[in-house]
Amino acid sequence: MRRKIVQALSAIITNANIQGFLKGTIYQGKLKNICVPGLNCYSCPGALGSCPIGSLQAVLGSAKYKISFYVTGLILAFGAIFGRWICGWLCPFGLLQELFYKIPGRKFKLKGNWTKLTLLKYPVLIIFVILIPLFIVNIAGYGSPAFCKYICPAGTIEAALPLMLSDTSLFLSVGWVFYLKAVIALAVIVGSILIFRPFCRILCPLGAIYGWMNKISLYQMEIDTEKCISCGKCQIQCKLDIDIYKNPTSAECIRCGECKPVCPTQAITSGIKFRKKPGQLMKKSLD
Repeated sequence: MRRKIVQALSAIITNANIQGFLKGTIYQGKLKNICVPGLNCYSCPGALGSCPIGSLQAVLGSAKYKISFYVTGLILAFGAIFGRWICGWLCPFGLLQELFYKIPGRKFKLKGNWTKLTLLKYPVLIIFVILIPLFIVNIAGYGSPAFCKYICPAGTIEAALPLMLSDTSLFLSVGWVFYLKAVIALAVIVGSILIFRPFCRILCPLGAIYGWMNKISLYQMEIDTEKCISCGKCQIQCKLDIDIYKNPTSAECIRCGECKPVCPTQAITSGIKFRKKPGQLMKKSLD
């Protein structure tokens, strides 16, 4: 319940421009110079800040390849401190997928060969977020924000649809790109009803960045090996089917914490974990 409250507050604060929804306008004030930590479309009528992936594409695709270290540094700082805790607690689009997952019906897990689908988010990051904006540029020298333009379902659901509903004339100006993204968004919605957070696991480039940093982030899930009895209850509870007792730093773990209450020996802990000094590690090894 605590996580749901934090998720809801994060979504509300991130999209607090209620006037934008009422008038069908996009906020463009000074707060848009700041990236929010989770995936949230810049063009959403309620958005007060910028999407980190959209901002990253913008600076990579800027004229003369000028890269803003502010944007890249901010994303890396978020990841270095929190890792994918941001995905589990602060991402508005992650919350939206979880709400769809609550719709009653048969549920599935990505098991066996299906888990290989989770690797797709890495080529999506490299190709659509980095390479295409860098190297496919227009005559003015600006790159194409390929992920936002061709894939991002958050942009379709959070921005395109609300804006089009507020101004129905926009329906007359859409082309094949919108219909492509609409199909992707519909697939994500249907997938979210059947599978827990499929976009986060399969396509999200921000999840790929934060996942890479799960092993080094200050926020960690840890297993007390002296308490753990390898009963597997944490894995059964995990909607992502992570064997957390074997791999607490998994790149797929969103740090939701649902595994902790079911552990019979309370072997799972989480929080900001500062690295022990070499002398402390040596003493522990000797003990």
